[in-house]
Amino acid sequence: MTGEPGESRPLDLAALQRRLAEFAAARDWQPYHTPKNLVAALSVEASELVEIFQWLTPEESARVMDDAETAGRVTDEVADVLAYLLQLCEVLGIDPLAALDAKIDRNERRFPAP
Repeated sequence: MTGEPGESRPLDLAALQRRLAEFAAARDWQPYHTPKNLVAALSVEASELVEIFQWLTPEESARVMDDAETAGRVTDEVADVLAYLLQLCEVLGIDPLAALDAKIDRNERRFPAP
């Protein structure tokens, strides 16, 4: 694998976290990747995603991926949100999949199906 654009590579959270860490390390960005800074960046990126949907009707929001330009913006912002969330999990030592699994378990107990 050479890391060329468009190259097929296996996708899993651990591999993506390693790529993000390597990307930051190559640019000496680790000192800035504190939990506080990563949470702030995550919030900003989530807000940029919200901005796309802000004034859409529910019906328009359901069709947001029908427009190629808007779909690209949504996809990019989702990627940014996920990137910062994965970096935050890495810095804090949180396994995001285990955390989500445990949260779903708690929610199933809190909100039992009728």
